[in-house]
Amino acid sequence: MTAPLGKTAAAPAAVRISGARTVRAGRFSVRFRPRAVAAGLLALAAAAAFAVLCIGSGQYAMGFGRVLDALTGHGSPADTFIVRELRLPRACVALAVGAALGLAGAVFQAVVRNPLGSPDLLGFTSGSATGALVAIVYLGGSAGAVATGAAAGGIATGVLVYALAWRRGVHGFRLVLTGIGLTAALTGVNGYLLTRAQLTDAARAVLWQTGSLDGRGWDNVAPLAVAMAVVVPALLLGCGPALRMLEMGDDTASALGVRVERVRLALIGGAVVLTALAAAAAGPVAFVALTAPQLARRATRAPGPNLLPAMAVGAALLTASDWIAQRAFDDHPLPVGVVTGLLGGVYLVAMLAAERRAGRI
Repeated sequence: MTAPLGKTAAAPAAVRISGARTVRAGRFSVRFRPRAVAAGLLALAAAAAFAVLCIGSGQYAMGFGRVLDALTGHGSPADTFIVRELRLPRACVALAVGAALGLAGAVFQAVVRNPLGSPDLLGFTSGSATGALVAIVYLGGSAGAVATGAAAGGIATGVLVYALAWRRGVHGFRLVLTGIGLTAALTGVNGYLLTRAQLTDAARAVLWQTGSLDGRGWDNVAPLAVAMAVVVPALLLGCGPALRMLEMGDDTASALGVRVERVRLALIGGAVVLTALAAAAAGPVAFVALTAPQLARRATRAPGPNLLPAMAVGAALLTASDWIAQRAFDDHPLPVGVVTGLLGGVYLVAMLAAERRAGRI
């Protein structure tokens, strides 16, 4: 009787040990997989950016060594000028804009609890387009005026959407409906402004509305970089934990000590600023904010908003799209917004089809 009892007593211990290992492995997966995925995606984005530095538009291709020499100051004057003053600012704009849109999209989708909740559909990019068109049609259309108008238009639209959606708080569904309605109204305003523009200004406006990285310099990088240095840590560290609680519902988050409306306002405000300044730097690049958070969630297979992985996916997606846009037709490079629109549209249709097969729509 003693031996069987000893064996019987040892079995639960083995189960407990096995369970502890399983829990530890699960914790490792949940905690470190998103970070590992984000690191891998950032490496992919850096590789795509370096590829853009090497090939440019295909008219003055450089090898790996020549680009490194130009970056470190050991290249020829021509190589150094092309890499540092023409291609490097463009690559930095692509990385910054992609990261900003990826983070903004993840925040919006978490706040409204809807995978379609992105700046493209909530009206903020349309507001930036309205501000830019006003600058082009009525203010001369200098680069500084267009960027300022786009930033101001996006922020003003964010304030208007929040104010119209407010009724003893902001509900995600109400925010989405308000944004869709305002997008329709702003589309009409933008069409009217295009009809008022001169032919050359209208052509510039259409190119800007497509989303383009052509001709971007360090003056386009600086405002967005400064804003990201302030907003990104605030969203990731200050509001990130509260955002995970908000996804469980307002009542649960409030019971856990989260000041729901204050946190939601801070999240929306930071995401609107990132979206507006991204549009000011590169125009309203389509679908990056919509697809990046969903791709990040599928890559990490982790619950929650996945803010850092969404940033990494956005940066990699926009930089790779820029490489495709420049290499698709060597003689006639495409605006990057054309590539992201095609990829994002295909992804949206595929996502809707998957939702339909699952019976959720």
